[in-house]
Amino acid sequence: MTTLSLGKQALGFARWLGVSLLAGATGAIASVRAATFYGQLAQPAWAPPPWLFGPVWSVLYVLMGIAAWLVWRTDGGRAGAGALKLFVAQLVANAVWTWLFFVWHQGLLALAEIAFLWLLIAATIAAFWRLQRVAALLLLPYLVWVSFATALTFSLWRLNPAMLG
Repeated sequence: MTTLSLGKQALGFARWLGVSLLAGATGAIASVRAATFYGQLAQPAWAPPPWLFGPVWSVLYVLMGIAAWLVWRTDGGRAGAGALKLFVAQLVANAVWTWLFFVWHQGLLALAEIAFLWLLIAATIAAFWRLQRVAALLLLPYLVWVSFATALTFSLWRLNPAMLG
């Protein structure tokens, strides 16, 4: 690990947290009417209430930002460049899912996309593990939540073929 000045570390932290929160904001824009749409869908008994998604995602985006910062600060991002590119790719995929599901109502595409997102997250965790294990561990709740979201997406798509065609 190279030694980075406190100022450089703080700037890096703000950058990676900002990148993560920007992905969340992009999804939030797409989900402005998500609670209404979600409430109209036939849902499995185990589906969470709409109010739960915001707090969960907020925590997950903060954990993602911290994880990316930990990898970046190991050497200013040089050795972790590939891992950080994977991280950004999964953030983009994360934001795209919200648009596919809540704005464009494309259930099958959203299902395929969230499966791809899951793979990107798993690959990011593996890449982070080689560089900074705490960073990898910080992404595990995200993988668990996306696993749950994948099952929910599948269930909602199957229960609502007319609305999620």
